[in-house]
Amino acid sequence: MLIERPIYLNKLIESRHNHMIKIVTGVRRCGKSYLLFMLYTQWLEQQGVDASHIIHIDLEDRRNKALRDPDNLLAHIDGRMTDPDMYYIMIDEIQHVAEFEDVLNSYLKVSNADVYVTGSYARFLSKDVITTFRGRGDEIRVYPLCFREFMTAYNGSKERALDEYMTYGGMPQVLEHVSEAKKSEYLKGLFANTYIRDIKERYQIKNDEVMDNLLDVVSSSIGSLTNPTKLANTLTSIRHENINNKTTNNYLEYICDSFLMERVERYDVKGKRYIESPYKYYFVDLGLRNARLNFRQLEHTHVMENVVYNELRVRGFNVDVGVVPVLKRDESGKMTRSQLEIDFICNQGSRRYYIQSAYRMPTEEKVQQEEASLRKVDDSFKKIVILGEDILVRRNDDGITTMSIYDFLLNSDSLDW
Repeated sequence: MLIERPIYLNKLIESRHNHMIKIVTGVRRCGKSYLLFMLYTQWLEQQGVDASHIIHIDLEDRRNKALRDPDNLLAHIDGRMTDPDMYYIMIDEIQHVAEFEDVLNSYLKVSNADVYVTGSYARFLSKDVITTFRGRGDEIRVYPLCFREFMTAYNGSKERALDEYMTYGGMPQVLEHVSEAKKSEYLKGLFANTYIRDIKERYQIKNDEVMDNLLDVVSSSIGSLTNPTKLANTLTSIRHENINNKTTNNYLEYICDSFLMERVERYDVKGKRYIESPYKYYFVDLGLRNARLNFRQLEHTHVMENVVYNELRVRGFNVDVGVVPVLKRDESGKMTRSQLEIDFICNQGSRRYYIQSAYRMPTEEKVQQEEASLRKVDDSFKKIVILGEDILVRRNDDGITTMSIYDFLLNSDSLDW
């Protein structure tokens, strides 16, 4: 099944010949290799690049085990470059190579080498590599299929598609399975036998049960405010043994470094500052989250909020949770401080949007509740409520736009309507 990934293909095309190492990151099995080895390679060949000048190296292939040695890898690539024309070097899962930074650095000054690598661990790639290259590493983050991409390969209505997307997620391989049982089996196996095994082996985690309990708790509380101390207390009550917050913090970092989840900080809109704790966590793919919970706890409100968050990240926004301090009188007439929450503040350069995710707003009281925090923001940036129903776009006298989840997800420019 051929699924176009124009968002990421265009980023690769724009980065071509920029004298930087292109670092393609993302959770395993989200389509990084397919993007490079299939879609981008096809595009290069359509531009007239000879196949002999496109060097593919899959380091997860057992037959390429010898190339995990840095000197062997260098020798192999050098041996393939036989003329002064441009060569496109694509290395899959570069973290398998010891001292891979030195290998990649060796090609930064080679004028006819355009280098692309993939990797599935943030700590070894997006942080360390870009620092090592001192501004000469260009990260291209790849996510599982967004809903627009999902729809290009789905045969059915948008309503049925969204229900399936919110249940089984957007891992490309899921679309290859027809039955719900097969989709479920694939996702459960992927979570347990790929992601969790990788994390435990890479970080030499000995207390498997604590990690498993933590994953269950975090999976159950997507979109809820939490922090390592709160989670440690929860785990302590579950296991009847003391779990310290350092352990939970380390485990959360390991999970995020494998690109399974992302941590979102809170931002005080009035005070224009970040609030250190607590945070929110969202899964990069809801199918994986749901598989962890055996497809229980499919609460539409939280699941939709996670879908909206992922779409914003796919579009390249930096996303925070908004906090709006307010003063109000209590029953005794005394002024008290409280906080209203904006689900997402999205920033990209000079652009900013304030977004609320609301699964349903059946009453005027619910409308007022969802819009309350947005009305307290007194700047001129756009304020949007995304509703989990198929409605026409509308705007009220406060300048707040309400649109359907379908319009938001299926139109890449929907935030500017």
